[in-house]
Amino acid sequence: MARNTVKAKLQAGGAVAGSFVNIDSPGIVEVLALSGLDFLVPDCEHSAITPEAAEDLYRAAEVHGVPSFTRVGEIDPQVVQKHLDAGSLGVQMPLVNTAADAARLVASVKYPPVGKRGLAGVRANRFGMREPLGEYIKDANEETFVIAQIETLQGIENADAIIATPGVDVIFLGPTDLSVALGVAGQVKHPRVLETIEVLARKAQAAGKVTGTIARNVDDFNYWRDRGVRYLITGASQLLAEAATRFAKTIHDAEAARMAAR
Repeated sequence: MARNTVKAKLQAGGAVAGSFVNIDSPGIVEVLALSGLDFLVPDCEHSAITPEAAEDLYRAAEVHGVPSFTRVGEIDPQVVQKHLDAGSLGVQMPLVNTAADAARLVASVKYPPVGKRGLAGVRANRFGMREPLGEYIKDANEETFVIAQIETLQGIENADAIIATPGVDVIFLGPTDLSVALGVAGQVKHPRVLETIEVLARKAQAAGKVTGTIARNVDDFNYWRDRGVRYLITGASQLLAEAATRFAKTIHDAEAARMAAR
């Protein structure tokens, strides 16, 4: 199976930067994969991307050696399995509110004896045509990635137990939903939001877990990297919007100057 280069970098103590993909376009995925990003996350929580459509996104990223994880909108073993079988190397799960949620997430991603994922000859294991399925189970349990998002008051209350759940690789602290939970909706850099993320990040790091959050630009990356956060992610639609807006403004400003000089 494909190797999880992100997991290897994090285990070596490094940081990684990736992007959510909420646009159903293999072409956009290929461009992002060629950009130098470490990983991509098809976002099936905040988009209409289905497991069937996501398979083409995984395939587009794989062509360029970039691992894909998937933000799945529900901790349902059958839903999670569809994405993993199609080629996702892991799952980023929103709204992990309890240790039971975290344990169910791990069980959905991992094969026995670690978890409860069902086994078949599928795309992720080359339909059983390249290695015995028993060997694939061992590889999959090593390479698959589990990211648990804490982003509600209940999640904050249960953070210690969620962090302690075996098999969770990354504790991801979602600033947008945390801003809603903390009564400052949309203010992702409000002191209350930043303090909550920093406190939870320190707890997770002390427990030996990798922490993650949103980094929409280099300043955000450096801010969180200085605080020990090593799994950082932006968004494809934001990258596209910012680049297009910057280009359009430059063109319009140049044209306005040209017209004014006439």
